[in-house]
Amino acid sequence: MPRSEQVSIRRCMAIEDLDARIRELEKCVRVLRRLRFVRYRYQGFSVATSSHLVGVTKSVGYTWQRRWNAGGCKGLMPRHGGGRPTKLSQVQREKLVVLLRQRGPWGTGEVRDLIRSEFGVEYTTKQIRIILKGLGVGISRSSASQNPEILE
Repeated sequence: MPRSEQVSIRRCMAIEDLDARIRELEKCVRVLRRLRFVRYRYQGFSVATSSHLVGVTKSVGYTWQRRWNAGGCKGLMPRHGGGRPTKLSQVQREKLVVLLRQRGPWGTGEVRDLIRSEFGVEYTTKQIRIILKGLGVGISRSSASQNPEILE
């Protein structure tokens, strides 16, 4: 049986803020690795050796070197967060928030139907929850029906 904790962790930020900070610092770690590659090149190591020392392929090393030569430190910054672009434009997302706040509460299935009819875009129920969270529209579970509802 595990022992109880002697010292509990103090929560000084929301989990969402913590996740955002982690993502931000992960980008910094990626840049740090690229800068180490550049330092090895400054020290006279070949692209192949420098790449091996930081744990990437030689072709990635050449890409980093081209980006360094073209833009210096800024050239090594990650260019995008990755992932598929959203199907809804910013204007459509703003309109969705207005529509959701006109009436409530909404179930996620109803929101999915609304997006389909209003914007002609299909999303899964899971993705609807992610979108709503990103829009700052809270979701809770109704204890009676177990259907997610949108709260203001």
